Amino acid sequence: MKALRWHGVKDLRLENIEEPKAEPGKAKIKVEWCGICGSDLHEYVAGPIFIPLETHPLSGDKAPIVMGHEFSGQVVEVGEGVTRVAVGDRVVIEPIYACGTCEACKQGKYNLCDKMGFFGLAGGGGGFSEYANVPEQMLHKIPDSVSFEQGALVEPSAVALHAVRSSELKVGDKAAVFGTGPIGLLVIEALKASGASEIYAVELSEERKQKAAELGAIVIDPKEYDAVEEIHKRTQGGVDVAYEVTGVSPVLTQAIQSTKIGGETMIVSIFEKEASLHPQNIVMKERTVNGIIGYRDVFPAVISLMAQGYFSADKLVTKRIKLDQAIEEGFEGLLKERNQIKILVKAE
Repeated sequence: MKALRWHGVKDLRLENIEEPKAEPGKAKIKVEWCGICGSDLHEYVAGPIFIPLETHPLSGDKAPIVMGHEFSGQVVEVGEGVTRVAVGDRVVIEPIYACGTCEACKQGKYNLCDKMGFFGLAGGGGGFSEYANVPEQMLHKIPDSVSFEQGALVEPSAVALHAVRSSELKVGDKAAVFGTGPIGLLVIEALKASGASEIYAVELSEERKQKAAELGAIVIDPKEYDAVEEIHKRTQGGVDVAYEVTGVSPVLTQAIQSTKIGGETMIVSIFEKEASLHPQNIVMKERTVNGIIGYRDVFPAVISLMAQGYFSADKLVTKRIKLDQAIEEGFEGLLKERNQIKILVKAE
């Protein structure tokens, strides 16, 4: 079967590899759609970050690995002992590997596992392939009202909803989202679902500003305004919670400064490099700064919200391509075409 594998920085290869068979505790999935994630792009241009060069303790795999962790598909075969899904089920994948025995896992915080990895980044298979052999605990059924395209957005939507749920945001609060790429736009959707009264989006890209506005955010262009000053002016003192979704050091400082006295900043992005900030920006206003990685216990809620019309693929997907176009039209496209938001890859 065809599969897209990571060999090194700027070295993705579409290769023919052996088609998997359902092993005990796993289900063979016919992949339908897989999204290109910002994490995938980080691995492409600056990896390895999550990709293991030595054997991963949970996946038992190492580079080169099949990429793709935002995907949907249909169960075509089940291995011995599988009870959560059956042949014919429509599913999405919650791709977190967790050991189940470390302190974080014992607390139920499996996304903070000492050995945590992602299916499609830490090995074991991936969604940029025709088939994937997936541990059954990673599988969630989706109703017929949620399309396979929509299903490919469950994973990134889970990041956004977990970020909002993990923050101190309350119904009626004001929020700011710094960076409206795919995750930033999904954070806006999660904020709407969570009852935010005002959502400010700070963004430079014309296309992304337009998408943020379509989703109901109040857009602030930092080329036209001092974003921090403008947010304080419009909110009479700053937002309750700011979400940093750019991975850019100066923007983190702006996000912190945009919050009110006692406000909170949530770091949602993955930073490729260290970020500098002045502690006084936190101390003098008794602000807090928190962060999240991935998600936990949130996939069912995301699927339910999708069935109600949230996290719409029609609003967020800007390009649909085939697996053999994934490198040039997908990864390179995201680097060159600033108008792209979310690109989905169709397995064949």
